[in-house]
Amino acid sequence: MANQILAASILMAVAGAMIASQAPINAALGRSIGSPVGAATLSFGVGFVILLVVSILIGDGANLMRVARVPVWMLVGGALGAIYVFAALWSVPKLGVLTTTTLMIFGQMGAAIVLDHLGAFGVAQSSVSPMRLLSAALVAGGVILSRW
Repeated sequence: MANQILAASILMAVAGAMIASQAPINAALGRSIGSPVGAATLSFGVGFVILLVVSILIGDGANLMRVARVPVWMLVGGALGAIYVFAALWSVPKLGVLTTTTLMIFGQMGAAIVLDHLGAFGVAQSSVSPMRLLSAALVAGGVILSRW
């Protein structure tokens, strides 16, 4: 059971890091094809039919054809969401909701600090600061406390 807790903890921290990347990747895709609705259609297979109809109804259907011109990495956002859903479903029974959620937030914060620092995927660049690192450290402390 301890190995499963460790594996679930690592999985949720990594999944949280991926979730932090999902929004800026999807935003970059939207900028590249010229349509946020078109980008969402390409990213989320589950909502494909609904979003395709919405895209056509609001006049963005033609923008979907621009997908051939975007880098493949811009299509990763939907896959990151699917991994998160699996990770959460697998981890909640082993860790509980609080620890799973806290680990997800910790992973998101770590990735967000790096993404902000790099200005990755077109987000505004923000330097790593002691306060930002302390905020992530406090969430890490929350992970430990959530297991008591």
